[in-house]
Amino acid sequence: MEPETVAGALEAGRELDFSVIALFWRATLLGQIAMGSLVVASLWSWAVIAAKEMRFRRARGEAELFESAFWSGPPLDELHERLGERPRAALERVFASGMNEWRKSHAAGGRLIPGAEDRIERAMSVTIQREAESLESRLNVLATTGAIAPFIGLFGTVWGVKAAFEDIALQENTNLVVVAPGIAEALLSTAIGLNAAIPAVIFYNKLSSDADRLTGRMEAFGDEFGTILNRQMLKAEG
Repeated sequence: MEPETVAGALEAGRELDFSVIALFWRATLLGQIAMGSLVVASLWSWAVIAAKEMRFRRARGEAELFESAFWSGPPLDELHERLGERPRAALERVFASGMNEWRKSHAAGGRLIPGAEDRIERAMSVTIQREAESLESRLNVLATTGAIAPFIGLFGTVWGVKAAFEDIALQENTNLVVVAPGIAEALLSTAIGLNAAIPAVIFYNKLSSDADRLTGRMEAFGDEFGTILNRQMLKAEG
């Protein structure tokens, strides 16, 4: 390679802008589509993460408040009336579903209708399942992003490297100053893919664990509340 050509390539390399935005605009159309979709997926994931973190924090606080009120010893009917027809917290809804079925299980004379215990347990189980599904909603966004983002990024990189080698062949020049810009543009896609996938996987695992703990807390409360109602049934029968 002639010295003048090398000097020109070096000067061109110094003039190139290697910022993220510049690399994006110099990438191929498919590479830009891949990177754009990854940025959208990353923003969507962070929105889900922020919303879930706030909701789980609020759910834990509401559970603590309700459990404190429940175990402080007020009559069950009084606590049920205090919550109203539309309880706000998950544990309150579990309690309300059990109390509603408890009241429906009494005949006109105050006698318990047979099978009340099973119906109360089913009513609370259905409510717990519904609350668990609500807690886990949209976590699939994080799971999907964590699973496919690296592959989308890799696809963008492979396509960018292909385009870079095509440019090398057309220019008939293999100098590193000529090759490097195209490779840098291609590798940006992988970097964006990993940037989207890593937080999504981390927070998917964390939020799934948080949802499981909240669901376990509701199930434990349901068992304890069911035991209390069962003792009241035995007293009524006795």
